[in-house]
Formats: sequence, C-alpha cells, structure tokens
Amino acid sequence: MNIDFSKGDGLVPAVVQDATTHRVLMLGYMNQAALDQTQAEGKVTFWSRSKQRLWTKGETSGNFLQVRDIRADCDGDTLLIKADPVGPVCHTGADTCFDETNQSTGTAFLDYLKQVIRDRKHNPNEKSYTRSLFQKGINKVAQKVGEEAVELVIEAKDQNDDLFKGEAADLLFHFLVLLEAKEIDLNEVLAVLEARHRR
Repeated sequence: MNIDFSKGDGLVPAVVQDATTHRVLMLGYMNQAALDQTQAEGKVTFWSRSKQRLWTKGETSGNFLQVRDIRADCDGDTLLIKADPVGPVCHTGADTCFDETNQSTGTAFLDYLKQVIRDRKHNPNEKSYTRSLFQKGINKVAQKVGEEAVELVIEAKDQNDDLFKGEAADLLFHFLVLLEAKEIDLNEVLAVLEARHRR
C-alpha cells in the first residue's frame, strides 16, 4: 500500500468504519509509524496531534478498534479502516464520534448474524443451539431448513402476519447455518442472483 504522507506534512486522514454495520465511527490522523503499528498489532493507532505522540484508540478505556481491513483511496492520501469496535468509540460514551447509534439493522444485520453463526461453529459454547446443529452434521442442518420451509408455507396460507414473520426468520436463520456448514458465503449466493438479474 503506497501512502503519500507528504501532502499533509507527514499525516493522512484515517476514516474508521464499523466492518459490520458500515457506520463511520471516527476520523483520526496517521503518520507512517501509526500505520505500521496498526498493521503490526491489529489495533487502530493514530498520531495524536494534541499529545504529539502515537495513540492507540482504547489504550485508556479498553475500547479498542480491532482492524479487519485497511484501504487507501485512489490518490493514496486517505485511509479507510474497517474495524470491529470493542465498546463505545467516542470519549463521551457515544457509539460513534458523530453521535450515531452503531447498530446492525436491515441487511447489515445479516453480516452480524453470519459472524455469530461462524463464531458458534469455531468457538463452540456448550449451551448454544447453533453449536448443537453443527454437531449433528450437514444432513440435520439441511433437514431443519426443509422443516422451516414447510412451516413457512403453512403460515403463508393463514392471515397471522406475526407467525409468518417468525417462520420466515427461522427459515432465514437455518439457511445461514446451512451456508456456514457448507462453507459458502451468502454473498456467493447473492452473486448468482445478481448475475441472473443482469441477463
């Protein structure tokens, strides 16, 4: 990654975005040393213009920003850092430095749910329902998807929208578990839909 630190007297702006919700969390500045430390340690580190030193976000509060991806813009003079926040980001206690609530909503929640399902697979919890599905194997997971699909069809014939939405949620959840069991990402399925739409 080639970054032009010369334009900003050794500093470039670094926009931090939540890797799951896609909310902008904060803006800081990095010099080469801050970028190097961020890449080496996996925690976002800035050059503090007020303290005149390297500053790792969360070094006092424990609310670190765990790095998932770092990208440079087309001119190589701005960074976009996708991170997982550990707690509130702003010193005021707000979720973001722009006083926005940082929650997974809509389709962004699916990304969060995929992560939870993957975590249950790789870091099993004794009491986890999802873990128990993975333990039973692919056939059981596929069977659950079939059962939930049938239950959704049955509810579709009635007039109770709440029950229908509940069954739709159950089907979607078990479908995501099946994808994880098959090691296929939801985005791969969406890519098939997109390709069909373009025809």
